[in-house]
Amino acid sequence: MAKIIEAFVDERGHLHTSPASAIVADIAAILGRVGDEGGLTSGVAALILEKRDAIEKAFADYDMLKSSGATIIDVSDRLRFQSHAE
Repeated sequence: MAKIIEAFVDERGHLHTSPASAIVADIAAILGRVGDEGGLTSGVAALILEKRDAIEKAFADYDMLKSSGATIIDVSDRLRFQSHAE
């Protein structure tokens, strides 16, 4: 006999039994293939969801630094900035 179930749909239209599973699938799709044959993608996506608070804080910090007019340098500029400080 048919019964009603609760399911969650990811962006591709696949059904999942939990919201976390649907979000992990969406993040994995955004990331694309990570590792040989894409075997790491789901694990990386699950870690992103698990570490969400820390990742969101890092992005908030980045946005604040970027909007404050602070100079953002890449690693190759690090040595140039260190020599000016000395």
